[in-house]
Amino acid sequence: MSANQSPAGKQPTATYDSAFLRACRREPVPHTPVWFMRQAGRSLPEYLKAREGIPMLESCMRPELVAEITLQPVRRHGVDAAVYFSDIVVPLKAIGIDLDIKPGVGPVIAEPIRTRADLARLRQLTPEDVAYVTEAFGLLTRELGATPLIGFAGAPFTLASYLVEGGPSRNHEHTKALMYGDPQLWADLLDRLADITAAFLRVQIEAGASAVQLFDSWVGALSPADYRRSVLPASRKVFEAVSEYGVPRVHFGVGTGELLGLLGEAGADVVGVDWRVPLDEAARRVGPGKALQGNLDPAVLFAGREAVETKTREILDAAAGLEGHVFNLGHGVLPTTDPDALTRLTEYVHTQTAR
Repeated sequence: MSANQSPAGKQPTATYDSAFLRACRREPVPHTPVWFMRQAGRSLPEYLKAREGIPMLESCMRPELVAEITLQPVRRHGVDAAVYFSDIVVPLKAIGIDLDIKPGVGPVIAEPIRTRADLARLRQLTPEDVAYVTEAFGLLTRELGATPLIGFAGAPFTLASYLVEGGPSRNHEHTKALMYGDPQLWADLLDRLADITAAFLRVQIEAGASAVQLFDSWVGALSPADYRRSVLPASRKVFEAVSEYGVPRVHFGVGTGELLGLLGEAGADVVGVDWRVPLDEAARRVGPGKALQGNLDPAVLFAGREAVETKTREILDAAAGLEGHVFNLGHGVLPTTDPDALTRLTEYVHTQTAR
């Protein structure tokens, strides 16, 4: 290991010692680190200008554009980590699944996967399939310096729900019908998606990701018993597949208050908490040995500065006794959020928690 490398061996010491990575490892920090899910894009006018006329999936495959969009919130807000600009369905598109991201709708799959014969369409992902990801990470790690870069992927359950439903779903009826009606096919589907997801995360880590987050956006639709039986094995497989790299692994889902302990059990080092559960209660549910991330309601940012600071103070107070805390929203930045509200929020958390 050279003098300027971290104990993990791949990232500079300054990055390894950043507030974000220290919090993920449950080590003392100079201040509570801040980043926001969906900070890369959505509410920024410079993002809208950069992406003007470019479809979402195409924008995810242009390395220079990806790098620019990823860097924008770091420049504007002074957040403690960058998050790679992409989408959870990118690896599915890369292996040949016929899909598109339709504005105002989300990912739409031309031919849903619902039979054993359909599994053949889910081949393994190779680094060559996503060479643009490696190129974009190279551009970003050179620009970011000591600022960590977070990679991410969709969890097997959430990817499966898009594939089986054919797009976003309120009730997940086709997904649950497959899970309950043909548990072996369901297990094989999730196992194959776990391999694809793990391969996508490995590409990002080997290209320079300092941490990775697994998004299980729709898993809150399940009971704890169903999660343990039908989802946990696949999520655990993903986390185990990247454990050798030693980078922090974050797990996040929406409406997962009853699943928080299981999200940690799947192998995460950091458990993301949405706004429905206070952080001190979340810590009790998750148990010791995990850092927590969260959890301001994104809608609070529309309420004015005083209200934002009051709610933020409540979260910081609830997090005071945690082993490690990364401040974030309880879900992604809403598209019409005032960017200045995010900048002020970042400054407020830094100021209030400076050691």
